[in-house]
Amino acid sequence: MKKNTYILAFCFALLSVSCQKEFLNENNQSALTQEAYFTTASQANAAIVGIYPALQTFTQEIEFRGDAVWSLMEMPAGHVNRGGSQYKENTITHTNSANEPAFYTIWSGFYRGISNANLAIQKIPAIEMNPATKQSLLGEAHFLRALYYYYLVRLFGDIPLLTEPINFASPDLYPARSPKEKIYELIVADLQTAEKSGMPAISKTGKASIGATKSLLASVYLTMAGYPLNKGREYYVLAASKAKEVIDANYYSLFDNYLYLHNRANKNQGELIFQVQYLAGVATNRITEFVSPNDISKLSSSLNTVSPIPEFINSYEPNDKRVKQKQFYFTEDFAAGSTTKIVKFPHALYKFYLEEAAGANGDKNSDENWTLLRLPEVLLTYAEASNEVDGPTTFAYDQVNKIRTRAELPKLQGLTREDFREAIWRERYHELAYENKSFFDIQRTRKVYNLKTSHFEDVLTFANELGIKFTQNQLLWPIPQKEMDANTNLKPQNPGY
Repeated sequence: MKKNTYILAFCFALLSVSCQKEFLNENNQSALTQEAYFTTASQANAAIVGIYPALQTFTQEIEFRGDAVWSLMEMPAGHVNRGGSQYKENTITHTNSANEPAFYTIWSGFYRGISNANLAIQKIPAIEMNPATKQSLLGEAHFLRALYYYYLVRLFGDIPLLTEPINFASPDLYPARSPKEKIYELIVADLQTAEKSGMPAISKTGKASIGATKSLLASVYLTMAGYPLNKGREYYVLAASKAKEVIDANYYSLFDNYLYLHNRANKNQGELIFQVQYLAGVATNRITEFVSPNDISKLSSSLNTVSPIPEFINSYEPNDKRVKQKQFYFTEDFAAGSTTKIVKFPHALYKFYLEEAAGANGDKNSDENWTLLRLPEVLLTYAEASNEVDGPTTFAYDQVNKIRTRAELPKLQGLTREDFREAIWRERYHELAYENKSFFDIQRTRKVYNLKTSHFEDVLTFANELGIKFTQNQLLWPIPQKEMDANTNLKPQNPGY
């Protein structure tokens, strides 16, 4: 049984039927064999469509207990109110074990996506079809494989490196862990391949694109420059260069209204570079429930799983528009079913609140996309990377100040390299708040945000607002115990678990 569980993580691709629902529907399967299936252009497209559904792992609820992968990824930084499941509490206090179901959910989900990508990358080249279309489709597969590996290597460290389809006779059915350096080599190679694939510059339907590829590659280079690889200056140069390509190309533009970050009309538009796709009636999620306070919606449950601690709200500068009512956060709203009665509550995440999902039939209408890449991250990546190379420059200031001007804050100027670095890190915390960036920023910088002083402290010595410190082992998640039990080649476990 344990072996079968492990094998399912590396199963054959889900060969889906391409239609208007596209990659939103994971429940599309074919009884055809691999050899018989990969013969036509439409089958090639369907194979690529089948790589996307694993992205919905981010919002997959864990055991129907009010936790999801995305919410638990927010807990280690300590900026979320306590209360809820024991797993949430353990993630906040850094006391989880390898048996935490979320670890297995993201491991198995993303390796399923990798498996589907591997199959497409192997089989599509032999199909007779338009060469440009073929290369574009393969670009999507390489982009998605890189994305899945990028999350896995940051969360788990050394992991199995699989680049070919796995079946029951494969020598890699029970793979060993590969060094993280090898994983990053594949990620970079995949993204460089995707860059040259002829994919569209941008996608307004939620598919991979050249803009998304360059944006992700800038993030990868920035991560590689810091911990744990510590590649330093050369990779800061690469990160700045790649981010500048995105900026100079004008692929994306900042919204003039924060509401557009989480409404239906602006999905995959403006500053939203790459999102996990949802559509009412086809695929929904519980994001709105996870951020919804009690008594203001008609949802079957208002979980309020992810809500900011007061100290984080107070760490924003005075008059920052993002903390004003119904910008990134809110503290009052109409009571459920009323247009007159107001309910007040502690700060909640309006940034992820879909109004349609909170009304009648909300459980069926909760189709907010989950954002993985936004333009502000690219702007801040450029500013941070270029500062490490050349110190503060006019162009670097301009990128940060675009974000600050929208937030109605004064422009930065005249800072030292060290002060500018911390200013950029603060903007990452405040602008990208609760978007699954903080834990990875802690990993690569080895710094944590001191909300009381607005400065950054050593990750292994500072106790956060909850009195909790990181230890070295808590900078990684454990390999899921299910996988360790099924595959002895994965040993040793990450230290401390």
